[in-house]
Amino acid sequence: MSENKNLVVVKQKPQLPMVIEENGLYSYLDSIKRFPVLTEEEEKKLIYDFQTKGDLVSAQKLITSHLRLAAKIALTYRRYGLPMADVISEANIGLMQAVKKFDMDKKVRLATYAMWWIKAAINDYILRSWSLVKIGTVAAQKKLFYNLNRIKARLGLYENKELEPKVVKQIAGELMVEEEDVTEMNRRLGGDVSLNVTVGDDDDSAEKIDMVVDSRENIEAKFASREENRYKAKILSNCLQRLDSREQYIIKNRMLTDTPSTLEDVGAHLNISRERVRQIEKKAFDKLSAEVKKEMAA
Repeated sequence: MSENKNLVVVKQKPQLPMVIEENGLYSYLDSIKRFPVLTEEEEKKLIYDFQTKGDLVSAQKLITSHLRLAAKIALTYRRYGLPMADVISEANIGLMQAVKKFDMDKKVRLATYAMWWIKAAINDYILRSWSLVKIGTVAAQKKLFYNLNRIKARLGLYENKELEPKVVKQIAGELMVEEEDVTEMNRRLGGDVSLNVTVGDDDDSAEKIDMVVDSRENIEAKFASREENRYKAKILSNCLQRLDSREQYIIKNRMLTDTPSTLEDVGAHLNISRERVRQIEKKAFDKLSAEVKKEMAA
């Protein structure tokens, strides 16, 4: 297999369309329709030329012909509240990795293989984006993210609705996480749940909203919560100072704001490519997470 098949060059090809901003999403989706769908024979030849000759033009054609697949998968992650431009970018990175690592001996089409790489890239991005919100439960969040739907399917729970307390307890015990984390992740993965659905079979049954318990904190609980948040904010602020100025800017504008900047916007501000922003973001996040864990353990 040729050592020249470096997809970094492919990523920088100007022919690849990019989602410049959120309101450019429809333009992007329309632009990728111009790339033809490959027949199985065409696909095999392109893969062969790329793997044996290091032909980057063949790799380019393989990537562009599957951009619609990457976008289709990315759009299923709309409910996570993250910029779709970035989600699609991460999906495309997963697609590029799939093209780079594809093995024809697997005897499956590239699309089948690429689907898993695309989802893995998006899942990794989502976990990176969520982790700073709940610093102390990164491992639990990751475990739930990858296993909750699988366990629900095994239990025959296919609807996106609130889990019964006994089910929450069962899942929490199986994954060794807090019950509150199970409930929260189920809501995140299932989207919004209406409070106006009835909780019984009768026409005059109460609605879910009527059964919601008043969970407002008392004064003491509010004070304790405020103090805990201040403590965590202080730790995070101290740890941020250990990053260089560019890393701090990326973390603050990508992860510590209600309206995250896109990779494109941050790259334009720092005069670097969006791919370089993504690399620095991952490295800075790993460094920051390590520093935070060290502080909280002290």
